[in-house]
Amino acid sequence: DSHIGDIRHSAPVLAAVQAAQPEVVLHLAAQALVRQSYRAPLDTFSTNVMGTAKVLDALRGVTSVRVAVAVTTDKVYRNRGTPYPYREDDALGGHDPYSASKAAAELVTASYRDAFLAAQGVAVATARAGNVIGGGDWSEDRLIPDAVRAWQAGATLQVRRPQAVRPWQHVLEPLAAYLRLAEALWRNPALAGGFNFGPHTHEAASVGSVIGLARDAFGRGDTKLGDGLDGPHEAAWLALEVAHARSQLEVRPRWGLHQAVARTMAWYARQAEGADARALCEADIDAFEHGP
Repeated sequence: DSHIGDIRHSAPVLAAVQAAQPEVVLHLAAQALVRQSYRAPLDTFSTNVMGTAKVLDALRGVTSVRVAVAVTTDKVYRNRGTPYPYREDDALGGHDPYSASKAAAELVTASYRDAFLAAQGVAVATARAGNVIGGGDWSEDRLIPDAVRAWQAGATLQVRRPQAVRPWQHVLEPLAAYLRLAEALWRNPALAGGFNFGPHTHEAASVGSVIGLARDAFGRGDTKLGDGLDGPHEAAWLALEVAHARSQLEVRPRWGLHQAVARTMAWYARQAEGADARALCEADIDAFEHGP
């Protein structure tokens, strides 16, 4: 039952919550692009900070709600620029407006949990997921969608920062983890807090490595590697420590980087050949749930 609205507007958010009387709420809406946040910082802050506040505020007094999970990002941490995997109790921060807005959303969520929702019996957690890839993403300024667009058109992919390291994972990894987190909070509200979701720390990989795997899977494609100086500031190294999710939720990565990239590129190839997007997504979900 889908309703399209703007989370920055209180009335439709409140109306949707009141109509649904939900037991579990997952908040994923966001302005989710780093470079877009440089172009439109006020829109980014209003969506990610005040939008989160208005979603959480709509839960106040709704007695049906027992669990709320707010999705932020791996970029909520004050990045030191060193090979250090960030843990849930590390300092929050953010150089670019996107990262800063998501760090602020963490503080907003903690405030609503402590000031209002915990006393109401709602277990509230935040989910900080690493860089996701997967078929169906057509966002601008993202590595795999940019590569698919360029290579399908016979153009050269421009890679700005090939040496940048990120915790890459298939999108089904964090989605499954969000559901697992909600389930665990239902059983044990004391788990409320922040959780990192991503690959094992040693599996963080460079942009250049990922695009090499993608080109191999795609079967063709010209690439021009930049020197890392083009465009606004972006962190050079980012990885997550995921031991907390492993020990408390028994969440472990299922698909390694090679498999995640291969399945992603196969999705785009089959969709370009005319396959139904929904069917491709359902096939990925089935493989993720039942595969090795």
